Amino acid sequence: MTKLPPAFWYEIPQGYLQLDVYPAAESLDDLARQILALPENVRERADEVFRLYCIVMWEMQQRRVQGCAMGMHPDDRGGVTTSMLTLFSVETPGVDPKAALVTLMSSGAADAPDAGIAPVELPCGLGFLTESVRHTMAPGQPEDGGDEPEKKPVWQGMVAIPDVRSSTIIVVQLVTASVDLADAYRNVLRGVASTVSFTNPALVDSAGGTAEPIPRSAAEAVRNDFG
Repeated sequence: MTKLPPAFWYEIPQGYLQLDVYPAAESLDDLARQILALPENVRERADEVFRLYCIVMWEMQQRRVQGCAMGMHPDDRGGVTTSMLTLFSVETPGVDPKAALVTLMSSGAADAPDAGIAPVELPCGLGFLTESVRHTMAPGQPEDGGDEPEKKPVWQGMVAIPDVRSSTIIVVQLVTASVDLADAYRNVLRGVASTVSFTNPALVDSAGGTAEPIPRSAAEAVRNDFG
């Protein structure tokens, strides 16, 4: 699938590795050749991971994902906490995206204890924050040695930002299995959302703009929460 031109711009926080959602065919072919050259005892597992990667990238392309990054940060127990940051756009044909989100807020959804929807003032305009804890299948073998896959909780936070230029809603999503660090990751999510812009930063720089991070930027949020 051909890579779409960017509909918005954003900053990647410190500690996050940007993944290529639209890998070139040549890169995939080269990776496949490297897997075939692996020793037999690891080739099958590597092939499974490679196939899963291709499926995930294909699904992201279908969902108009513009950016995806994997985060790794030290936790307070001497280990590492991981997270996945995804940015994508959702079309709302014939509907004013901002009006739709405001209607959702005024309907009382923000007052529902299980909804967790709240307005967020951002440099690019008004956004809406929602979060939840879900249970999903955990990868790998169950810790108890059983056959049934385990379900573990994950924290998922999203900020929806209406693009007033069109009928599109920009979504910034952050997911982590470190539910106990939800407060820290919520700050990171809001930090990333605060960097979303509908203006190409290259045009700003060429016009004499500054490349310094803006207040409440993603990098600042990560530095404050993870050091």
